[in-house]
Amino acid sequence: MFFYFDPTWWLVIAGIIISLIASGNVNATYKKYSKINNNGGLTASEVAKLILKDAGIYEVRIEHVEGELTDHYDPKNKVVRLSDSVYDSKSVAAIGVAAHECGHVIQHYKGYIPIRIRNAIVPVVNFGSKLSWPLILLGVLFGLTNLVDIGIILFSLVLVFQIVTLPVEFNASKRAVTIIRDSGILLGEEVKAAKKVLNAAAMTYVAGAIATALQVLRLFLLFGRQRRN
Repeated sequence: MFFYFDPTWWLVIAGIIISLIASGNVNATYKKYSKINNNGGLTASEVAKLILKDAGIYEVRIEHVEGELTDHYDPKNKVVRLSDSVYDSKSVAAIGVAAHECGHVIQHYKGYIPIRIRNAIVPVVNFGSKLSWPLILLGVLFGLTNLVDIGIILFSLVLVFQIVTLPVEFNASKRAVTIIRDSGILLGEEVKAAKKVLNAAAMTYVAGAIATALQVLRLFLLFGRQRRN
C-alpha cells in the first residue's frame, strides 16, 4: 500500500509543495535583506552579545557554526551558534536571525512555559518518530492492526511537537523585534526588514506542521479505509 499511487498520496504531495514554497520564501527573503547593512555597523555576533548582556545573561557563549542558516540555541551547552552567513554579517537579515536566537535564550532563562513543554517532550518525540514507521510496516506485513495504530500514534507525536514549537518560534521572533527596535540596534525600515525575514522563517514551521498533519491524515484515511474494507 506504500508503493503504489493512491488518492491519499496527494496529501503528501501537497505537504511537500507547501514546505518547498515556505523554504523558498525564507531563502529569497533572507537573500534580499542580507544585502542591506544596518546603519550602526554592528555584526550579528556583536548584536547577540549586546542583547544577552542587556538581559543580564553572561554564561551563554556566542559561537560560529558552519552551514547556511543553521543558527540555533543549545541550552544544554549554553551556547548560541550563528551560521556562516550570519555570524560576521552586518545585514539587517543576519541581525534579525541572531536576535531571534537570543529570544530563545531569554525564553529559557525566564521559564517560558511553551519552551519548557517542548524541551520536556523532545526525548519522547525522538523515540516515537524512530519507532513509528517500523511498527506501521510490521503491522501491515503481519496484519496486526493494533501495531499499526500504535505506530500512527507515535508518529502523531511529531505533529504535537511541531504544534508546541509554533508559539515558541513566534514568541522568540516577537521578542527579537521588540529588542532590536527598543534598543535602537535597528531603526525604521531596518526593523521592518528584519521582521519580514523572521516572519518568513516562522512560516517554515507552520508549513512543516501542515505537512505532518497531512501525513497523519493520510495514515488515518488509508488504514481506516482498510478496516472498512
